[in-house]
Amino acid sequence: MDNLFTAFRDPKLAAVLTEKLSMYKGNTINIMEVCGTHTMSISRYGIRSLLPEGINLISGPGCPVCVTPLYFINSAIELLENKDVIIATFGDLMKVPGSHSSLLKEKAKGKDIRIVYSPMDSLKIASNNKDKRVVFLSVGFETTTPIAALTILKAHEEKIDNFSVLSANKTIPNALKILAMDKDVGVHGYLYPGHVSAIIGTKLYEELASQYGIPGVVAGFEPLDILHGILTLVEIINDDSKKVVNEYKRVVSEEGNTEAVRVADKVFSACDSVWRGIGNLPLSGLSIREEFETFDAWKIYNLKPYTAEETPGCKCGEILKGRLKPTDCKLFGKSCIPENPVGACMVSSEGTCAAYYRFREV
Repeated sequence: MDNLFTAFRDPKLAAVLTEKLSMYKGNTINIMEVCGTHTMSISRYGIRSLLPEGINLISGPGCPVCVTPLYFINSAIELLENKDVIIATFGDLMKVPGSHSSLLKEKAKGKDIRIVYSPMDSLKIASNNKDKRVVFLSVGFETTTPIAALTILKAHEEKIDNFSVLSANKTIPNALKILAMDKDVGVHGYLYPGHVSAIIGTKLYEELASQYGIPGVVAGFEPLDILHGILTLVEIINDDSKKVVNEYKRVVSEEGNTEAVRVADKVFSACDSVWRGIGNLPLSGLSIREEFETFDAWKIYNLKPYTAEETPGCKCGEILKGRLKPTDCKLFGKSCIPENPVGACMVSSEGTCAAYYRFREV
């Protein structure tokens, strides 16, 4: 595996690609990297600094923790008012600020919150705590939705009645359509996410390209993957082509993982969803189907999504739309740092602000 990674980090090949990119002399091109892992790799390897002035990388809403709405955190904290409730969650959500608290602060107060590495772990907690009710906080895109669906199917099969899921799962394509129509963002091309594409394939991107006239490249996460993806995208845009190129064929196929999609579709159905900083996007979320509603924490606990004000001065919304860079926010690196995040973009390990801060991009 080390040899494989080395091949994708070859500095000589990187220099060749960078030299080709440096020859670009046209109008400014805005390329949105959709995936938070891309954002982190771009920052880690200093790829922005290698690009000529006319090629502008902007970060999109590709971090599931960053786009999880404020009310979701508030609802999770509200659940903890029930003394018999155990919250199971991925670690990234712990420090995400709610309106008045966070899961980390609630845990410090003695609330029963447990970090899990898979939704299946939360099912084990439910099985071992029959006198409690376990709620798994499910956030993520197409990549993590299938395992959440499998967990619900297993709970259904084994008749585990003290387990439920608070879903904030989302799907990427509709969000990209909205951003494609946003003239303020001005996206000329998408660097598509490798992880999500491994599940959904590339066909949906063809629709995006044909309907909205925005080409794209599916790329891996190593520096040569990203540099070559950017070079290909620049060439496509220069040719005024609207095509989609898959440069991550070692992982992504045209059809995607059809079994994972089938399992997700069996348990979840499309619904409108609020994206933190972006707003309500029609049919961009996933709710649990009626036949599995006994596992739907929103219904079981009669939780109501409600509007909540973001922290004054926080620019996460504009950053998630690609309108601003993290360094444009007055809170960045001052009152908002990874140890004390104000906005969600600074919390997540794949958040744009966290990437800029960690690797000190300017």
